[in-house]
Amino acid sequence: MSAWSLVYDSYEPEEQGLREALLALGNGYLCSRGAFPWAGPDDVNYPGTYLAGGYNRLITEIAGRPIVNEDLVNMPNPAGLSVRFADGPWLSLDDVEILRFRQALDFRRGVVTIEVDIRDGGGRETALGVEKFVDMADPHHIGVSLTVEPRGWQGRVEVRADLDGRVTNWGVKRYRELASRHLATLSRGEVETEDGETLITLTAETNQARLRIGTAARTRVFAGTTRVDADSRVETDDDYIAQILGFDVTPGTPVRVEKLASFFTARDIAISEPETAAREAVADAPDLARLMTEHEGAWARLWQRCDLEVEGDERVQMILRLHMLHLLQTLSDHTGNMDVGVPARGWHGEAYRGHVFWDELFILPYLMHRMPQIARGTLRYRHNRLAHARRAARASGVRGAMFPWQSGSDGREESQVMHLNPRSGRWIPDNTFIQRHVSLAIAYNCWKQYEMTGDRGFLEHRGAEVIFEVARFFASLAHFNAEEDRYEIHGVMGPDEFHEAYPDAGEDNHGLNNNAYTNVMVAWLMNTTTEVMARLDTVHRNELKLKLDLGDEELARWEEMSRKLKVPFHDGTIISQFEGYEKLKTLDLKAMADKYGNIQRLDRILEAEGDSANNYQISKQADVLMLFYLFSRPRLAKLFEQLGYTLSEQVWNDNLDYYRRRTTNGSTLSFLVHAWVLARTRPKEAWDYFLHALNSDITDIQGGTTKEGIHLGLMAGTIDLVQRCLTGFDIQDGVVHFDPLVPETLSAIRTRVRYHNHWLDVEVRGDALTVRAAETWPQPAPIAVRGHRHDLPAGQTLRVALADPATALPA
Repeated sequence: MSAWSLVYDSYEPEEQGLREALLALGNGYLCSRGAFPWAGPDDVNYPGTYLAGGYNRLITEIAGRPIVNEDLVNMPNPAGLSVRFADGPWLSLDDVEILRFRQALDFRRGVVTIEVDIRDGGGRETALGVEKFVDMADPHHIGVSLTVEPRGWQGRVEVRADLDGRVTNWGVKRYRELASRHLATLSRGEVETEDGETLITLTAETNQARLRIGTAARTRVFAGTTRVDADSRVETDDDYIAQILGFDVTPGTPVRVEKLASFFTARDIAISEPETAAREAVADAPDLARLMTEHEGAWARLWQRCDLEVEGDERVQMILRLHMLHLLQTLSDHTGNMDVGVPARGWHGEAYRGHVFWDELFILPYLMHRMPQIARGTLRYRHNRLAHARRAARASGVRGAMFPWQSGSDGREESQVMHLNPRSGRWIPDNTFIQRHVSLAIAYNCWKQYEMTGDRGFLEHRGAEVIFEVARFFASLAHFNAEEDRYEIHGVMGPDEFHEAYPDAGEDNHGLNNNAYTNVMVAWLMNTTTEVMARLDTVHRNELKLKLDLGDEELARWEEMSRKLKVPFHDGTIISQFEGYEKLKTLDLKAMADKYGNIQRLDRILEAEGDSANNYQISKQADVLMLFYLFSRPRLAKLFEQLGYTLSEQVWNDNLDYYRRRTTNGSTLSFLVHAWVLARTRPKEAWDYFLHALNSDITDIQGGTTKEGIHLGLMAGTIDLVQRCLTGFDIQDGVVHFDPLVPETLSAIRTRVRYHNHWLDVEVRGDALTVRAAETWPQPAPIAVRGHRHDLPAGQTLRVALADPATALPA
């Protein structure tokens, strides 16, 4: 095993969908699934291509109702490259004998390679090799090469390089009753360059959003470094164009076919028209080797900034790097210049229709500490949709900004009103849109972005406005209970999606009262508005108050809410997930697991039985424990104290035990949260949860969901857990704190973090912590190790024994 690659040494058709997601390549602008270049969509293969933020909206009639769905569009496939021998059929691995197989993703280079030796129906043995990259240096390029080496035969070979606009959204089985044809082909054709080279082009447009897409491709043939003068012809269909290249092969002489495709849309900057831009890009581009070198250089720079090293478990290291790769392929420097959010499933497939949820809460911390400009860009996406959030609040009869649970192109609520339970086959109402806590996640990230970077411009022009408008929304949503002298929030859901209403509440009476996670986060938010006001200078403070018509009376109400929000408890020390949770029926999860096996999606099992998860004390994922994830125990205890409650060590531990027994971990994020909150008190159990989270996608623990798109929040969260939780990295009052707790399984952790745009190199090894401050620090870096303060001059190294953190050791 290599810590820098994911390798498969056998062809397993039943695993191909999973591998296509895990071997997908992207650059933050474009993502191409890891399908074989010769494969079309069928029961085994699904070669999807996705543009960051490339959405389109269609209407389907389901159960007598018009259902509107906005989807991440499967774009024209520019990466197709197939081969056939003599007059035989075009290659399919299912129609040949496979003598040797190896498929690998090289993390360091961002390249997928395939090596396969085959024996075809004519008895010919041939070695095939593929290299593919989605250019990280120039985001509009995809390069694919196919090497053909005959073993003991000679003859004619044809290669087909195509641009395929016949694609539909067909990658998620439970969505297949929905309208799926998003593209209309406008033109396709061939162009001859000044030096006589043939290019093919295909231009399409999404049929609702009217986004024009231009693709072009050139294909060249080489024997060694010598260009082969291959026969060429072009074939077309209504939504399809291919260039067919024919040439002779002989034993021992490999022939390499190089295809370069280019992809542009009408949204791209500094272009006139996408087809022209695509055609000019492939015509003017250097050879594939030069492009590959520039691509690899871009990846080398990313790894220099973003790598995280662990010693002691090579598989853990490998999977962490796989997760880093997919995060950087989804959100890169190219993304920072685009108006796109953070997709829950990456740009790797059609699960969740490519929508943006609350997963940025788990994703942005890693980026804030490494590449804050990318995190700032995704928060700009939210600020750009503030008008829609205000409109949604007004439509619900409240003030401020109500961000959608699912967001896509323009910021309206994209949550489906019906969803299919694949176990029962029934379409049932979906009320998950009332997860108003998504707005709290956005406000939280805006504040954390400022805390980590000190970016006053961001706070003044975007962050503060979002924070204040979200505070205004929750102040408007809340009501004051004079009898209890408490503010209450009704009609919402917490992170646990098993509960959207009280038992027998009626179809139109959804929502829960006083969800503890929501209420405590609102208290944090109201506290934070005071800090935001204090950080703004007088000019910007007055401008924003005038713009938002924000007066002293409203600010005073926010301050009062920070002290008087209700947090329900039961059984003395248990924080109630929501008011009345303890009155629900209990359910024997062990008995259910014995009966059904996997009960992660117990809601679907119960619905199929004619029952409902709303009736029981069960949770899909961490809800109350999300508070323990976002805040350390001292910080959360301070919040509770301000609210007039006590959060003792016993309360903390009692809640850990209570909710762990009731949680099915139906979301992969739940394993991550449990690993984090158990890390300091129950390290062995925490490590088991961490390994479960780490392996969730690579082993597809949910039984088929990963092939629909990776779980980006989980992937980023596992990296962040090592980066922050295991090193104890935190910012408190402008001081960088470390309090490491490295598991016995690992011997060392090495990471890099940025604070106020200055780097710190960190190593935890054995019982010692080493921190080096970059030369750019304008003053000594304020470092605290287990509470003991050290001032670290620029360019210097601090080394301390964790048993004696007050004393600096010789570096």
